[in-house]
Amino acid sequence: MASNYQTIFLHHLLLAFAILLSNNQLGDGCFTHIFSFGDSHTDTGNKLQALGDKYHYMRYLPYGETYFGHPTGRFSDGRIIVDFLAQAYGLPLLTAYLKGQSTNYNFMNGANFAEAGATAVEDSFYVEKGIQADALDFSLDIQLRWFKELLSSNFNKSGSSREILSKSLILLGEIGGNDYNGALLLDGRGFDEVVTFVPLVVKSIGETIQELIDLGGKTFIVPGNFPVGCVPAYLTLFRTGRKEDYEADTGCLKWLNNFAKYHNKLLTQELDKLRRKNPNVLIIYADYFANLMAINRNPQKYGFDYNLKVCCGGKGPYNYDANISCGAKGSTLCPNPSKHVSWDGVHLTEAAYKLVADGILNGPYANPPLSSVCQVTETDIANSLHPST
Repeated sequence: MASNYQTIFLHHLLLAFAILLSNNQLGDGCFTHIFSFGDSHTDTGNKLQALGDKYHYMRYLPYGETYFGHPTGRFSDGRIIVDFLAQAYGLPLLTAYLKGQSTNYNFMNGANFAEAGATAVEDSFYVEKGIQADALDFSLDIQLRWFKELLSSNFNKSGSSREILSKSLILLGEIGGNDYNGALLLDGRGFDEVVTFVPLVVKSIGETIQELIDLGGKTFIVPGNFPVGCVPAYLTLFRTGRKEDYEADTGCLKWLNNFAKYHNKLLTQELDKLRRKNPNVLIIYADYFANLMAINRNPQKYGFDYNLKVCCGGKGPYNYDANISCGAKGSTLCPNPSKHVSWDGVHLTEAAYKLVADGILNGPYANPPLSSVCQVTETDIANSLHPST
């Protein structure tokens, strides 16, 4: 008898094939657009545009140094996950919605609504609790509003928005991390309080997916939370002298990784409900947690020398200091970012993001792998770390 996992995998493959056939999309070009939502792990310039002339460390080098040669609003040394997905399907890198608005960009291959600091739950929840947050005005409900505005203003002119969405890849996340970061990192709230936020965060993600389905979305990638117990910022803030608090094989904090597992468990349960409600929609869970944990357990296997030590940071055992931002006076920069998993203590290097994207495209950290749903058109994307000339 087939296992439950095999049954689900087969169902997803059959559904993916049916969707492609119904849209006559087999072969190259099966995704005509990509739309993405999320936080700083997906932001390609919305934060930068929203800041205007205000200072922010990521508007200066060394951000963007590896691939672009200049800062772009991405919180990394180069490309991020959504960039690799776009390039894999021969699509332009996504323009940030706020930047495109300011230049009258037509968004004909999609748009990115993700914004650094964004939360899944609407801002009023945190305002009422007196919790600090970096970007309350750009929570998931605001990003969805922008998306609807774009559909109304742009895509109804060139064809049915429902038809466009049926041929689009929608990346929803990673989102939710900042719902916890604001309370744990900025406000010092207790874990017992923060853990109660998880069902609300997952509910918000689920409601957003359903609304996008109602608008015509057919293919979704929904990532889970990263293993936050391996994030240098958290490791620094919650550092202890108790050996039993840390995983023996990774050096990551157990309680924080267990928290991420709890979020991911509730999220996968929510996605299962959505699949039952919408049997003709493909919702792929991207297991960022398992992907990064594989790297953390054996970094050398994946080409890394440092899995917990920051490339661009301050000082201390993890080369991270909350008071010294990457690129600021007193910060240090590693000679080769591709040898580090962590870029600035919170975000990943391009090399690490590339591996996460490859786990989505080719497995085993997506069920089914995206390349089995839509054949990639750029076969060398997983190996390319520099722009072609």
